[in-house]
Amino acid sequence: MINLSLHNLLGRPIRSSLAILGMTIAILTYVGLFSVSAGINSVVNSTLNRVPGLIAMQRGAPIPLFSTLPRQWIEEIETMPGVYAAYTECWSRVNVVDSEVVINPPRLLCGTDIKRRLALRTSVVRDDVKEGRFLDETDVNTFNTVISKPIAQQYKKKVGDQMEVNGQLMHIVGIYETGSLLLDVCIYIDQNSFRTITSFDADSVSSFYIEQHEGIKDKALEELAVTISDKFRNRQLKAKSTNLVSDIVTGKNPLTAAFSALDRSFKSKPYTAKLNSTSSSVLTSASILSSNTTKKTPTKMQVDDGPLEIKPAMMWAGRFDNLTGELNIFLGLLTAFGLAIAVVCILNTMLMSVMERITEFGILRANGWSRLDLLKLISYESGMMGLTGGILGSICGLIGTFIFNQIFVDRVQLVCSPTLMITGIVLSTVMGIIGGLYPALWVTRMSPMEAIRRG
Repeated sequence: MINLSLHNLLGRPIRSSLAILGMTIAILTYVGLFSVSAGINSVVNSTLNRVPGLIAMQRGAPIPLFSTLPRQWIEEIETMPGVYAAYTECWSRVNVVDSEVVINPPRLLCGTDIKRRLALRTSVVRDDVKEGRFLDETDVNTFNTVISKPIAQQYKKKVGDQMEVNGQLMHIVGIYETGSLLLDVCIYIDQNSFRTITSFDADSVSSFYIEQHEGIKDKALEELAVTISDKFRNRQLKAKSTNLVSDIVTGKNPLTAAFSALDRSFKSKPYTAKLNSTSSSVLTSASILSSNTTKKTPTKMQVDDGPLEIKPAMMWAGRFDNLTGELNIFLGLLTAFGLAIAVVCILNTMLMSVMERITEFGILRANGWSRLDLLKLISYESGMMGLTGGILGSICGLIGTFIFNQIFVDRVQLVCSPTLMITGIVLSTVMGIIGGLYPALWVTRMSPMEAIRRG
């Protein structure tokens, strides 16, 4: 029966090829899209596996770039039982490098607490310097920097060169490479120097990294995280002012300087009194608006579970799992559309094939074939088209991911796993069988004589 099914498909090569092509494209899309999600998971897991300690951020912040914590808390954390060492980091986005606007790939500026970082037993980036050296105590309050190898290659830099970052000239003392896309995007400088060029709050940091004593692992490490978190559970974080009018009135905003300059420029004019009266009215109105606004704005942020969220590095991967989970839903919808089109192609092909062979099916029934035999024959044909399309689509997807990874080395590396390919082949085979199900059921309802007469 399989040989007969294969003979029927080869007897209509153009029609069969078009149906197989539709399924091939659908499975190629499936493999290509889900290899992106698999690549993201691979990068995150491989990166966080290298970080043995605890990462602390503001509760709810997805990454340190969006976290703000009091700087002095690190001193309390250092004295807690089970803590071997800890250090702070401040993060900001790099907007301009050597007068070139940075858009993609993104680059990050990290202000690191050099003295505390050197006290760690193991430290990613510090232990991955390939050329030159990492920052040491001689680099405190300087603009010496350590950059990643991809950044060095992009801007053609080497150890000893200078690089302008966000308008500040920096001296490169080291180049590192971790092999992780998430980590090899950074420019490291002293934390005090970082604050100078970013205007980062002197009493705040983005995150804490906490290294535990040897022997504290797994469950004990999670318990240490809970203990530290409980210590700060009743603490409060000061909310940042976002009231532009209030800042202008109180003199905290740069626009105040502009208003003052305008005021001074008109003091010698004969209509000063009128202007003063007008500006006074404006400021009075602004003060009223500011007071009304600030009444509705809380001065402090209170979170029921506390302001500090501390987890082992691998547990932060859950945030990325949520991201890839939502991404998979979107990718699944796109794949479903492609598969639906492929099934319609197979359905159309099989329906035309069945209608052309009605007499043949009637003769087979008259010679003893059962309805189940006809159902198997047609299902084999449609299943073969689905299987062939799945194999070709999976192979093309594997080749495509390889080519993409070779061309875009500094992007997320796509991962086309054997599981993904096998799933694609099974899925396409099932969809192929489903596509041939309606024509098969339609023809099996006919009696042998009815089929012969129709033919």
